[in-house]
Amino acid sequence: MITPSFPRFLIILVLFFAPSLALDVSKPDYGDALSKAILFFEGQRSGVLPQYQRLTWRENSGLSDGWTYNVDLTGGYYDAGDNIKFGFPMAFTTTMLAWSVIEFADSMPPAELRNALVAVRWATDYLLKTVSQLPNRIFVQVGDPIIDHNCWERPEDMDTARTVYAVDAPNPASDVAGETAAALAASSMAFRSYDPGYWNAVKAFEFADSNRGAYSDNSNIRDGDELLWGAAWLRRATQDGQFLDYIQYNGKTLGAEDNINEFGWDNKHAGLNVLVSKEVIEGNMYNLQSYKASADSFMCTLVPESSSSHIEYTPGGLIYKPGGSNLQHSTTITFLMLVYANYLAKTSQTLNCGNINVSPSWLRQQAKKQVDYILGNNPTGMSYMVGYGDRYPQRIHHRGSSLPSVKDHPQPIACKEGSVYFNSSYPNPNVLVGAVVGGPGEDDIYTDDRADFRKSEPTTYINAPFVGVLAYFVANPNP
Repeated sequence: MITPSFPRFLIILVLFFAPSLALDVSKPDYGDALSKAILFFEGQRSGVLPQYQRLTWRENSGLSDGWTYNVDLTGGYYDAGDNIKFGFPMAFTTTMLAWSVIEFADSMPPAELRNALVAVRWATDYLLKTVSQLPNRIFVQVGDPIIDHNCWERPEDMDTARTVYAVDAPNPASDVAGETAAALAASSMAFRSYDPGYWNAVKAFEFADSNRGAYSDNSNIRDGDELLWGAAWLRRATQDGQFLDYIQYNGKTLGAEDNINEFGWDNKHAGLNVLVSKEVIEGNMYNLQSYKASADSFMCTLVPESSSSHIEYTPGGLIYKPGGSNLQHSTTITFLMLVYANYLAKTSQTLNCGNINVSPSWLRQQAKKQVDYILGNNPTGMSYMVGYGDRYPQRIHHRGSSLPSVKDHPQPIACKEGSVYFNSSYPNPNVLVGAVVGGPGEDDIYTDDRADFRKSEPTTYINAPFVGVLAYFVANPNP
């Protein structure tokens, strides 16, 4: 039985006028947050759950995925609060989890490093299935988003069409295939072995390069950055000169000089520049200086005192980009700040931002401010990670979390029967520990409202870069 909560207006009063009830946000527990950020991925699992599943309110789901193509597409992650498996953001999530391990494994407690690698493996096992019919076909999605989004039901009860979306050559798919190549290449480095992921990364990249164009009709999604991103990860994983040549000779054609200051599942430009800059900073590749210049330019946009500053911050200090689900921008940008700071520090370099010089220490301090804000050091005193601290979002936009578990409600809950739970003002009965929600608006205000998905929905691609960020601060709480 679900017990009622305080009336909504009382919750808001407590939120704004009782800061003494909150945890000591000035001393965040980065180790606890790291553990929970990784645990979140268990709540997003699709397929047959293992015996070691820790979020026990979840059960098996999506067990027939792929049957319409006579292929096994079980497993993987639901990327957000719905029950769709989108290959593009899932691959980006995988890349960022793997990059978190590659850069910050030494900062992770051994148990959490194992858990992080398990999270990567759960994704790569699925991605390998999506490329199993290369060189001519890649599977990019399972589930009909229109039908699914018209339902509010547990993944364990799905009775909607599990439509499989595939792209056959010569139809374009260089965005999703390029990202899949990056994910598998990065994962092979995280696992520190040339496992099947590496060889399939090459196949995915060849498919991406041979079938250029975005698989989606969304004109906001480009594909050139994914081709360069995939090549950059294959270069880093293999040290093969052919991928270095690809980055060098195709960069201008594929938009590397566009200097787009974004990084997320649908735009890799800033991350690409940081990734490629590693070799430039270490003095190995002077012919890639344009990537380093673009990475420098991006970092300078984050410096409020710089003449090139243009990234917005909320009054409370959070990086803000319009469009909703803002914390996806904060966590990815924070990750890049830390990685770039480490690259610069290893060679005792600083960042020239026109009128000022910026040290690696400044980048780390700015990253810490973002992390501490997310964990509760913000104007509302609320942690935006579910289950961390004393006060966190209770009504997240997430089907499995908001509906009673199969253990508590064994009878199926059909498509429209879940609406009563969606419309309820009660807290979610199942705590999706570690989930980082979309976060507050440009005014630092957050309303704990399940219907406001832009603020209250968690996603895997918010959490994935945050894993690496938190790992760094576990080992370096006072950078």
